[in-house]
Amino acid sequence: MNRFKPSRPHRISTVLGSAIALGTLLATGPGIPAAGLPRATGASSTYPSNCPWMDTRKSPDQRAKLLLARSTLGQKLRWLDEQSANSPTQTTFGGVTYPVQVPCTPTVVYADGPDYVRGPVGVTVFPAQLALAAAWSDDLAYVKGKTQADEAFRAGKNVLLAPGVSSSRTPLAGRTPEYLGEDSLLSGNLAAAQTNGIQRGNPKQPVMAVLKHYIANEQELDRQTNSSNMDGRTLREVYDLPFAITVSKSAPGGVMCSFNQVNGVWACENQIQNTLLKGEAGFDGYIVSDFGSVHSTGPSLVGGLDQELNRPRFYTPANIEAALDAGQVTTAQIDAAALRVVRAYLTAGLFDHPLPTVPSTSTSTAANKAVAQAVAERGSVLLKNDGSVLPLAGRGKKVAVIGQTASNTPTGGVSAGTVCAEGRGTSVACPNPVAPLDAITARATPAGQTISYDSGADPAAAASVARDADVAVVFGYAKQGEFADRATLALDGNGDNLIAAVAAANPNTIVVLETGTATTMPWLANVKGVVQAWYPGDQQGTALARLLYGDADFTGRLPMTFPKSLSDTPTNTPAQYPGTFADGSTTRPAGSTAIRQVSYSEGLKVGYKWYDSQGIEPLFPFGYGLSYTSFAYQNLRVTPHLKSARGTVTVTFDVRNTGARTGTATPQLYLTLPSATGEPGKRLVGYDQATLRPGQSSRVQLTIDAASPDHPLGFWNTTKHAWDAAAGGYQVQVGASSRDLPLTGSFTVS
Repeated sequence: MNRFKPSRPHRISTVLGSAIALGTLLATGPGIPAAGLPRATGASSTYPSNCPWMDTRKSPDQRAKLLLARSTLGQKLRWLDEQSANSPTQTTFGGVTYPVQVPCTPTVVYADGPDYVRGPVGVTVFPAQLALAAAWSDDLAYVKGKTQADEAFRAGKNVLLAPGVSSSRTPLAGRTPEYLGEDSLLSGNLAAAQTNGIQRGNPKQPVMAVLKHYIANEQELDRQTNSSNMDGRTLREVYDLPFAITVSKSAPGGVMCSFNQVNGVWACENQIQNTLLKGEAGFDGYIVSDFGSVHSTGPSLVGGLDQELNRPRFYTPANIEAALDAGQVTTAQIDAAALRVVRAYLTAGLFDHPLPTVPSTSTSTAANKAVAQAVAERGSVLLKNDGSVLPLAGRGKKVAVIGQTASNTPTGGVSAGTVCAEGRGTSVACPNPVAPLDAITARATPAGQTISYDSGADPAAAASVARDADVAVVFGYAKQGEFADRATLALDGNGDNLIAAVAAANPNTIVVLETGTATTMPWLANVKGVVQAWYPGDQQGTALARLLYGDADFTGRLPMTFPKSLSDTPTNTPAQYPGTFADGSTTRPAGSTAIRQVSYSEGLKVGYKWYDSQGIEPLFPFGYGLSYTSFAYQNLRVTPHLKSARGTVTVTFDVRNTGARTGTATPQLYLTLPSATGEPGKRLVGYDQATLRPGQSSRVQLTIDAASPDHPLGFWNTTKHAWDAAAGGYQVQVGASSRDLPLTGSFTVS
């Protein structure tokens, strides 16, 4: 289902506040068609006579062909390496010399940035991408991408290596927080919206997006020496699908291939780049490697890799010319790769709008910080609220705030900056966020409340502070990021024992979790409230205080399943994770460069589909989240039945606010295919959001479009080698999460 309807600013205006002119931010919203980016505006059609490719009246494809027609082979080869492509006035890179580039080519600067613009100082540190996913809002993802691109351009960067999608097959994966959850539709839609924001949000400050990491890049352990092994149906339905959705709905300029092998072939030289990404998905941008993920020259170029990241190593002129002489590659393949890169740069506007001469060292503005705050608020998920322990209302109340990450003052090297963003726990990127302790204190004082604080370094001392309070808010954290997977789903820093001690001392204990993945909660039955805040960015305190005190409602919903234990997850055998070597061992032999073989034998049973198909009760299901109000779902209508697996099915229903305050519902639509397809349980095929006053009802309409790139009715037919659909009955379910679906209907395909 295509969720990219015209923007609905009223649904996020209360979150973003008056600091942002929403009409400006959403001037170009997610509803833009995906048939390529609009040509850059504001650039003159007057151009130097020796640079006909600067004629903006021509299409990007025409301009790229004009440039390459004037280029020597050596000049074409410059486009196949990042450094030589992006620094046109330089000729030597890492000891490799190129000819001078043709004139009128731009300086291009890449920056990593799935969550925020990494590298420059003075930027806004947005919450983790998983928090954005938990907001379930295409509109907010677009605004976040637009805001991030604004900061990138002013900081002197015009390509963002972002966003990223994955399938979160194991919650231990180190980069889980920089992806968008376990569901293909949700992550694909949000990545597309963010990409549209990056590439379309600021036409006079163009920034290009590079979607990553293609493909089956699901663990950090041995990421450069493992093979993701799976059948073709699993590859398409689970791991390729979010990329295909993003490409179809946003046309990113680039896609980055990953480190790992796929079925024994390196991702960056794997023919699936041609057959699936450029072929079936219709991607017409260029493929760039991750740093160090190239292992060959000829096979990589033939396999679809267009550009090598960083300095030339395999894509040097000497190597490519040798491959050409040996018949491994053709001039047509070289020309095609160069064309893809140049065309993508032209399409994005990089030729027509130069970067600022002097990059800004302070790009974060009040409006941009408000977007970060909005993501932190909308992405925080209320998991438990027994006895309405939240909001923290009542004059004269004594509130104990406990935990190292609540304060900007480090304890044992851990502070609020430690959990600001994904990483290995340093606060370098976020040295002075709005600390929760400061924001809670500022909010509590006018309410006549008193705040006490303890770092929690000594659980006994923390329990003593908690015992003297009316309510205790205790923070738990877990570090996570690139280069290493987690070994456990327990909290870091003795966090589980700290929470247990505080809960034993105070019956009104609220837990705030600042983590990048699911965690087990052995203390869950003994606390009144649980808030999942993820890595909440540099506006974390402001957002959290508003939520805890009820100035904002909790609207976040889980984008991934929380298991009760690690053994409940889909990857519960050594062969599935971490993968094995030839002798069956999971431990790499000393000095060995052998490829770790990772079996994706769970197949299609990833995320909530695993728990549903196995009958395993999760700790908290996919799509789950509480609010300060309540909602009822009624009056389902499904029309029509289909004569064939084409056309659309309309699903309408009422959502009513049955509580005492305004809140936002996130209705979710799931579809179960006929059993003959062999699909494991239901799949998400639509979602929406509705902000309702007490007693207010809204009629919601969702459309299941059989022709949508997410293939809502489809399965990969391994006999036909094509997407297919089955005749029979399709069950429709609507509700508040994957396990709370009160409305049930059906339609048939005949």
